[in-house]
Amino acid sequence: MSTLWKRVLSALVLAPLVILAVLVLPNPWVAGLLGIIVLLGAMEWARLSGLDGERNQLIWTGLLALAIGAVALLQRDIGLSLILLGAAWWALTLARLLLAARHPVEATRGIHWLRLLDGFFVLLPAWYALTKIHGLAHIGPFLLLYCLILIWGADSFAYFSGRAFGRHKLAPNISPGKTLEGVAGALLGALGIAYLGHGLVARAYQVGLWPWLALGLIVVLASIAGDLFESLVKRERGMKDSGTLIPGHGGVMDRIDSLTAAGPVFAAGLVLLGVLQ
Repeated sequence: MSTLWKRVLSALVLAPLVILAVLVLPNPWVAGLLGIIVLLGAMEWARLSGLDGERNQLIWTGLLALAIGAVALLQRDIGLSLILLGAAWWALTLARLLLAARHPVEATRGIHWLRLLDGFFVLLPAWYALTKIHGLAHIGPFLLLYCLILIWGADSFAYFSGRAFGRHKLAPNISPGKTLEGVAGALLGALGIAYLGHGLVARAYQVGLWPWLALGLIVVLASIAGDLFESLVKRERGMKDSGTLIPGHGGVMDRIDSLTAAGPVFAAGLVLLGVLQ
């Protein structure tokens, strides 16, 4: 079976399960499920950071699990700060990506301690932001589903526009397959999806159309940064995929890289728009 068909079949199985979980499961269950996904991603991130040995990888993942537990207990005091910190970290990481894209990326050996630290900023705010969005009264599950559809849809628009019109590379030293035309397609798709999703917040929270469209564009740009950052980390390690858990898609991080950036940025935007508190 070709890789493409594996990707299609995996998506056909996973997408309905994800949608069902988001819409049906209560928030504590979704928080737990997101925690499992994040910790599976943490194991892969430890390997990408050069941490050898399953025991060492489990210890690092255990530290992240403790951090998740601490955030769950202290969320009333630190939750909002964690969301804003996550969004700010991705803004800084975008600047780091712009610098990294200017030079060839060479594979390295040994433990990359900065990347291990990066892992906490990639995974911890994402877990809390997505959990917080889902827990919003009345519309939380629909907002989280909207965020997922926004990212999935923009990614599809990027793929097809890049295949049809792609001529100018976005960041060839990091991810040679991505093009500026693909980004343009993603942003156009994001505008359409955001326009359709505006009704979620238009009446209950009096959010105007233009701020909502702007947030949609920013979230999609963040998702692209998340994808590029994981590509950078994999290229530093000389790896094509973060793992092999999902047939045709690679590892868990290969599936959630965009979401780790989009989640905190979307949540921060909801805070600024007065939807999330």
